[in-house]
Amino acid sequence: MSSAIIVARQLGKTYRSGKIETHALRDATFSVDRGEFIAIVGPSGSGKSTLFYLLGGLTRASGGSVVIDGVDFNSLTDAERTRKRGEKIGFVFQRFNLLPTLSARGNIELAHTISGKKEPLDKNLLNQLAEMLRIETRLDNRPSELSGGEQQRVAIARAMITRPAIILADEPTGNLDTENSDTVLEMLRHASKNLGQTVLMITHNPEAAAIADRILYVRDGRMHETPPPPREPRKSLVSSLLAG
Repeated sequence: MSSAIIVARQLGKTYRSGKIETHALRDATFSVDRGEFIAIVGPSGSGKSTLFYLLGGLTRASGGSVVIDGVDFNSLTDAERTRKRGEKIGFVFQRFNLLPTLSARGNIELAHTISGKKEPLDKNLLNQLAEMLRIETRLDNRPSELSGGEQQRVAIARAMITRPAIILADEPTGNLDTENSDTVLEMLRHASKNLGQTVLMITHNPEAAAIADRILYVRDGRMHETPPPPREPRKSLVSSLLAG
């Protein structure tokens, strides 16, 4: 039996505007094992966010397939994909996506409510996550009353409260200071190594990427298992003319 929980085959996403096509991701083929911690790195606009949305079932691929825990997400209806997403995946979005009318506690609890899981909310886990993330005194505050770093930590607790099989984290340390960044990375590492959760983390931080088991590189919409070669610097028109 395969240990892979994510299998992408020639996965691609193309956006069309009139006659113009933009290939956000091309022919991505890779697999991720259960409990593996993957860092996804690459320059802005390289296709990392598109990959995040495809793996999370938040958008439908233009080509290829992505199989999550044995289920081809591209073959599901929107309703089926939403249900599977709630069952299998916890998200940490770069922009937090907290509901402004709910408290921090309410935002965390909502993730359990919409997950469709039959088990009752684990209030002990909620309290443990809040304490580890240093937001235990802020649970009754609404997002507008929290700093950006506190909102990020609420988002991380929300992603972990259902004990999902997969955690997709988009720049989870981007709004945090060094101490809180270290705490979050330690929690993600613990989730991977001790709880068997699979973690895929988009990051620009080389120190954060270094703690992962493996790094996937994205550039120009293409996946690389090893760092892509550096670009050849383009000669300026002046230097070309001088060389001629």
